[in-house]
Amino acid sequence: MTSTAPSSSRVSPAATATATPPATVTPTAAVTPTAAAASTAKAAPTAAATERRRRPAVDWRLRFAFLSVVWGFSFLFIKVGTDGYAPFQVTLGRLVFGTAVLMAAMAVKRERLPGGARVWGHLAVAALLLNALPFSLFAYAELTIPSTLAGICNATSPLWGMALSLVALSEDRPTRIRVAGLGLGFLGVLTVLGVWQGFDGLNASGTALALLASLSYPVGWIYVRRTLAGTGHSNLSLTGGQLLLATAQLAVVTPLFTSLPTSFPVLPLLAVAALGALGTGLAMLVQYGLVAEVGPTTAQMVTYFTPVIATAAGVALLGESLTWSTPVGAVIVLAGAALTQAKARSRGA
Repeated sequence: MTSTAPSSSRVSPAATATATPPATVTPTAAVTPTAAAASTAKAAPTAAATERRRRPAVDWRLRFAFLSVVWGFSFLFIKVGTDGYAPFQVTLGRLVFGTAVLMAAMAVKRERLPGGARVWGHLAVAALLLNALPFSLFAYAELTIPSTLAGICNATSPLWGMALSLVALSEDRPTRIRVAGLGLGFLGVLTVLGVWQGFDGLNASGTALALLASLSYPVGWIYVRRTLAGTGHSNLSLTGGQLLLATAQLAVVTPLFTSLPTSFPVLPLLAVAALGALGTGLAMLVQYGLVAEVGPTTAQMVTYFTPVIATAAGVALLGESLTWSTPVGAVIVLAGAALTQAKARSRGA
């Protein structure tokens, strides 16, 4: 998925879930993750201003809702995809379809991939941290945990992001509200996991993989902010290159750890296609427009809706069970994540 960047960064993973990022987005989300997009917002003010002057055909609220839904459903798509294919194969398919969408968008807009060995080297690291690694971890996690739990784990990215930014970004100083939000958020994680029951019935390895995936996003965001800001390349160009490299990474890894499928079940294949084309490629393009039109602070609010959609989809469509601690803990996590963004909101978009 999707996922949201630290408050001091303008990064949003292509992920998402998810989101991710989702992604490179994001939220988010499996979200989704478009780290390159936000990290270069300051580097290309002319392009951003041009985007703002164009009146979009679809109201931003509808695009915001679309992003929330598609990143929320990303965890369902992963679950369905892994019913027919190995996790690495799901991730590779996701990246192939997502990259195809971005390459098509670049062709329409006559954008070129970035140049320079240094830029491509940094993009390779970003591709690993924001795409290849978290996407694969979420896919493996959902072999043993429900999609609802994966979606909620993805919502912890802002918490990890704030904790890491306090260490890695000297200009990002803690406030009492943000520290309280960090503590509250992790209290919510413990509530979701049912710590008072000794984590009874919880698959520890699957949950750990999902939390590691969520941690990978802010590590990637911080890396991108330190290395790719100010390159002068457009958001679309950088993110297209990033996804292309992530696809290449999975194309190398997948044959080493999986065998060619003996059959190609249709429903899991459609889920992987939707995960890549909608939850990764198209979602990143939609996110570009949102950031340009309403600013990163408002755009990243989609992170708070993603786990709600993921939970509803998992329960309603996959029949996943839901105990009281899951939604209660999720609300606490989101409240904590919101508090960690207090500094960004007080400054505006």
